[in-house]
Amino acid sequence: MLKNKKKRQIFKTIFTTATILIVFTGLYKMYQNIEITDNYSAEKTRVPTISEQNVENIHEKSVSTADMIENVSKSVCGISKLSNAGGSILSTATETELGLGTGIIVSNDGYILSNSHVTGEKFSTCYVTIEDKDTYTGTVVWSDSVLDLSLTKIKANNLISASIGNSEKIRVGETVYAIGNPIGYQFRRTVTSGIISALDRTIKLQENDEDVYMSDLIQTDATINPGNSGGPLVNTKGEIIGVNSVKITSAEGIGFSIPIDVIKPVINSFTTNGSFEEANLGLFVYDESVSKYLNLKNRFSSGIYIAQIVKGGPADGKGLKEGDIIIKIDDKYLNTINDLRQYIYTKKPRDKVVLNVNKGKYTKDIEIALGRK
Repeated sequence: MLKNKKKRQIFKTIFTTATILIVFTGLYKMYQNIEITDNYSAEKTRVPTISEQNVENIHEKSVSTADMIENVSKSVCGISKLSNAGGSILSTATETELGLGTGIIVSNDGYILSNSHVTGEKFSTCYVTIEDKDTYTGTVVWSDSVLDLSLTKIKANNLISASIGNSEKIRVGETVYAIGNPIGYQFRRTVTSGIISALDRTIKLQENDEDVYMSDLIQTDATINPGNSGGPLVNTKGEIIGVNSVKITSAEGIGFSIPIDVIKPVINSFTTNGSFEEANLGLFVYDESVSKYLNLKNRFSSGIYIAQIVKGGPADGKGLKEGDIIIKIDDKYLNTINDLRQYIYTKKPRDKVVLNVNKGKYTKDIEIALGRK
């Protein structure tokens, strides 16, 4: 009996001792993991609140945008058809009479991109003002009145040229900036902002008592006034994605720009070779957006509609007729007139292309040797 009692006391003592050791060991480990931080260290490592971060980001963004606009503006110039056109808004002459507008320097040796209606037709003379002081006599080396784009050459070097972007991948809702000389050069390099409101727009204009259609346009709500014509539409990276052209005067907040991609081959040819041989297919065509304004023979949802074949032109006698739909040229599918223009601009006269044509009940491949425009 005594022996059993002694055994229980020994077991109780061992159990109590083990329990105490376990508790103290646990407390010691907890103490080791506790970090003691003074007030000074805590202040140094304080994480900014969400509102503080937003303020910092907004400030950084505004500074970045201002820097970007400042850099792009260095490649924006003024253009006039008259050597002493001036720029005062008090002038009784209209913007069209004076030819006041905007240009974009696209090479450091003096090629200026603008609207055809600003500079005039090929071989016209216009006057280009750069950096608010230097005025050069320019010669229009290329112009397309339907596309409303032109290139002018001035004798100058070491100019600051614009960064050309990509208009193919732009999306509705993107932020854009328009830079130009509204109401004359007195208000030069005015900047307005907005978004891309729509893509692939077509508008109908009256020119020389004839209907003219401009298609594949970028619509924006960035303010575009008459003197902004020829100026750049810029993305947030400072890249030129369009050339500002026309404005619907009967509606507020609607302006249009011509996508930059269509003119890239022309710019590249002039800046690389100093010349551009413009090829010609010998067709008058419409895309689906223009067809809505017209009473065409055939209805279509994709491709390019052949409206007229130029007599004696490259396409004459090749088996094409009015109402045929060009599905693709070589391996490039066509949906807009600018798709076709841009591809032809990459070719030279005498180059051969293959048109895949829908003739109603069947399709046919037709080879054509391009002519010179």
